[in-house]
Amino acid sequence: MDKASRLYETTFIVNASLDDPQVESVIGRVQDTITKNGGTVAAVNKWGRKRLSYPINKKTNGFYVNVEFEAPGTLLAPLERSFQLDELILRHLTIVLDRRAIKAREAAEARAAAAPPAEPATPVTTREPLFKEQDDEKISSL
Repeated sequence: MDKASRLYETTFIVNASLDDPQVESVIGRVQDTITKNGGTVAAVNKWGRKRLSYPINKKTNGFYVNVEFEAPGTLLAPLERSFQLDELILRHLTIVLDRRAIKAREAAEARAAAAPPAEPATPVTTREPLFKEQDDEKISSL
């Protein structure tokens, strides 16, 4: 990462009433805006359709997308403008990732990778009867 570039994270909500290919095209347009303005996309996390906590433009559901990217600061103005002009994007938020947060995330990922895998649960081979013999007699007498 050079001095002029920073690591950013943007989260936006797409209208959930769209079909999957339409949602993908909105995500693709955001990625194109980032790359055309000198940025590089590090990760795209699709969180999926979720219920909104309050209605936005009379919509109650949204498709949440989180994009991590590295870019110069001059990228933010065209990116924010594209978010505002796109009627399919309900809300958006872009933040600069703190270096300490990045280091903490990398350390957590390293710990998770170094941890031994969890042992699979052992299957139960013996099984107790659901009813005792006395219960069977009571049931048969009914």
